[in-house]
Amino acid sequence: MSKITFIEHDGTVHEVEAETGETVMEAAMRGGVSGIVAECGGSCTCATCHVYVDEAWLDKTGERSPDEEDQLDNAYDVRANSRLSCQIKISEELDGLLVRTPSYQGR
Repeated sequence: MSKITFIEHDGTVHEVEAETGETVMEAAMRGGVSGIVAECGGSCTCATCHVYVDEAWLDKTGERSPDEEDQLDNAYDVRANSRLSCQIKISEELDGLLVRTPSYQGR
């Protein structure tokens, strides 16, 4: 199990226990993080699970895939630390991960 901290754009904090192998998006949905919409259910065909990975965690979450890059082209307020939470797999190395949600998740 890993603990993931989500900070929503309004400052609401959610600490969610995440299972190894699930995605950050799945943990967010189970944990009731309202800033994650996840319309496509994790198939990397929308950008409604967009998050900002805390700078200290960027190397541990891996690089964006070409499909993820394509979807982020449609996201609001994309930054260097933007990721789709459906594309980040939980591992023991991500225990303590901190992500923030954008102020808007487009549809």
